[in-house]
Amino acid sequence: MPSQLSLVPPPAPRRPAPPALVVVAHGSRDPRALSTVSALLDRVRALRPDVPVHLGHIELNAPLLPDTLAALGDSQAVLVPLLLSRGYHVKHDIPEMAAASRARTRLAAPLGPHPLLVDALQARLTEAGWGGTPRRTSAVVLAAAGSRDPDAKTDTARTAHLLAARLGVPVVPAYASAATPTVETAVRTLLARGRRHIALASYFTAPGRFATECTQKAPWIAAAPLGTHPSMAGLVLHRYEEALAKAAFRELASA
Repeated sequence: MPSQLSLVPPPAPRRPAPPALVVVAHGSRDPRALSTVSALLDRVRALRPDVPVHLGHIELNAPLLPDTLAALGDSQAVLVPLLLSRGYHVKHDIPEMAAASRARTRLAAPLGPHPLLVDALQARLTEAGWGGTPRRTSAVVLAAAGSRDPDAKTDTARTAHLLAARLGVPVVPAYASAATPTVETAVRTLLARGRRHIALASYFTAPGRFATECTQKAPWIAAAPLGTHPSMAGLVLHRYEEALAKAAFRELASA
């Protein structure tokens, strides 16, 4: 007769721990930026408590990305840029820092463009008072940081297109530096078209110098940066999962 012990099923195999999620922020001298990004990471952790979530900055704030990666040793990590478009940081800075570390890293796409960003932009505009004026006289300036990389401008223009489709009014992208048009030029263009109610959508992940400067140039209402809106936390996790899925597909295809 089999013993009592032999009837006990073997323990289920342990699932490997998921790779770390490293959110890569730009960094800012404005203390509100670090506190906002830290709060956003808390939202991400609440959504996925099983995933180790870390923060690394490209510059200006600690922890810097190389230090965060050094602390991970040779473990696996997915780097999610807290950036809204492609550009030098995504194409060069972050990959170079990752390559110089011992960590086994995968680089996710930047956050934008994506419909979840449009959700957050619309919510911030609504919070600022959007929605009470006729569409025929209303418009939005989508204020972004700016980059010399043409792909960054393409990505921002795509977000402007998505937001215009959502709101049903013209949305003109404008830039704080390194690209044109400026916020002032975009406002003048819309005024010339008869748009009297021009709102500013702040296409920044957190408060900072550029966001503040753009807000000061708003002719009417100005929305807050994207910050800790729930869609931002969801999008960070989406980019993390997307990078893992792509890596798994590549491994399957090469097998």
